[in-house]
Amino acid sequence: FDFCQAEGKKRPSENLGQVLFGERIEPSPYRFTFNKKETCKSVCTKTYDTTKPEDKQKLDFLKKSMLLNYQHHWIVDNMPVTWCYDVEDGQRFCNPGFPIGCYITEDGRPKDACVINSEFHEKDTFYIFNHVDIKIYYHVVENEALGARLVAAKLEPKSYKHTHADNPDCSGVPMDISNKASGEVKIAYTYSVTFHEEKSIRWASRWDYILESMPHTHIQWFSIMNSLVIVLFLSGMVAMIMLRTLHKDIARYNQMDSTEDAQEEFGWKLVHGDIFRPPRKGMLLSVFLGAGTQILIMTFVTLFFACLGFLSPANRGALMTCAVVLWVLLGTPAGYVAARFYKSFGGEKWKTNVLLTSFLCPGIVFADFFIMNLILWGEGSSAAIPFGTLVAILALWFCISVPLTFIGAYFGFKKNAIEHPVRTNQIPRQIPEQSFYTKPLPGIIMGGILPFGCIFIQLFFILNSIWSHQMYYMFGFLFLVFIILVITCSEATILLCYFHLCAEDYHWQWRSFLTSGFTAVYFLIYAIHYFFSKLQITGTASTILYFGYTMIMVLIFFLFTG
Repeated sequence: FDFCQAEGKKRPSENLGQVLFGERIEPSPYRFTFNKKETCKSVCTKTYDTTKPEDKQKLDFLKKSMLLNYQHHWIVDNMPVTWCYDVEDGQRFCNPGFPIGCYITEDGRPKDACVINSEFHEKDTFYIFNHVDIKIYYHVVENEALGARLVAAKLEPKSYKHTHADNPDCSGVPMDISNKASGEVKIAYTYSVTFHEEKSIRWASRWDYILESMPHTHIQWFSIMNSLVIVLFLSGMVAMIMLRTLHKDIARYNQMDSTEDAQEEFGWKLVHGDIFRPPRKGMLLSVFLGAGTQILIMTFVTLFFACLGFLSPANRGALMTCAVVLWVLLGTPAGYVAARFYKSFGGEKWKTNVLLTSFLCPGIVFADFFIMNLILWGEGSSAAIPFGTLVAILALWFCISVPLTFIGAYFGFKKNAIEHPVRTNQIPRQIPEQSFYTKPLPGIIMGGILPFGCIFIQLFFILNSIWSHQMYYMFGFLFLVFIILVITCSEATILLCYFHLCAEDYHWQWRSFLTSGFTAVYFLIYAIHYFFSKLQITGTASTILYFGYTMIMVLIFFLFTG
């Protein structure tokens, strides 16, 4: 963007989570000394001569970024510097970033941040926020060695056309860049900083004012109530079936002593000789089950830690780091589950099973991630992951995850196969003509709707926090929704499975995996809708990136729900 650069300063180091998420922290040229007030201090001046093509290109890039409402994100002492302004209902909203500038359209309509100042009124003009008034709030620590702690940092973006760039006075007309401007454009960047003592905020609760001004908590309770109603409805249905139907059936069986009555079997009793027939593609199903178990435990533990407050937004990149490390360490349950199921399906090729468990799903995710990284790298983006980090991730996968998967699989194969309560018949039974809603496809499509209904409001906030850089801090809600999702997936699948077993269709293994796994397809549709309705993403590379990362999330979600 060609803003002022900090010369010769070392870059802060980031942790694994930040590197994967593409967060880069750069040193800044703004210098503060504690309790020393600065007024209108110059940082640097940039001059653009529009007759030179490279200068014109830089200026056009700056204009485009103002048009798209790009934001500065500044950090002081690990706190985001916020821009607080009044919104409706007398509330204040604190934005953890502030815009580069804004644009007044050709018909004189102010866009985005241009509404804050009535002096921004020239048509078809860009106003750049080249001056910031920073207020830093601190409180003095009394009992320890004398010192002070920063508890908040706020700023007001301003725009001034400094007439004397070398001796700025921070008054006068705003810095306007007309869209059709030619000749020389000079932008002088300045800042003022003041320090205020704030006794009421404790250091430990200094993030609260940002989080409190984030609206939407009431929507959350509404969505949770909505999800709980779905869960209660499903639990009621499952309980009804378990108690009424099965109880009645079992009571009827126990009364039968004469053999001729037993000929009149019906419904799900008829398929007892086929119910444990190994599914087609049993290898793939067992691998999916292993990978899904790994993701399920990983999600549970990560969210549990997040609820306890270990992974707050103040701890940058902690969430992603925690998830990746847990995923690597949970190779053992994956190998174990895959091996147990594969053995119970009567599989013999155990080596293939272990290799697929350790390489198939992680391999797809890594390949996708690697291609996205190549695109970022080709575009020269700062979010591209350095080669060293890629090597580190591969080392985690090959040196920790894979051996652990092998250990899990070893124990899984050593144990006896799961005993089936009934023998499987030699000759597979004919499946009668199915009605519309017990056919595989309609059943699977119906199965995904209920779990998706439970999560879609949370999904909106999660997508916002990934793509629109809003902070996500509602881990308590998310944990509740996660539990509700697990219950809903299980119960919806039990119901649909019962219906098609009653219709004498005994192919239940894949169907039960796909019924709740189909939630991921709805997730994908929602992500596409979000892309077109909420994001103004232009350019091929950005679109490919959005859908590339979305596909990773969809795959993980598919394995998890299945």
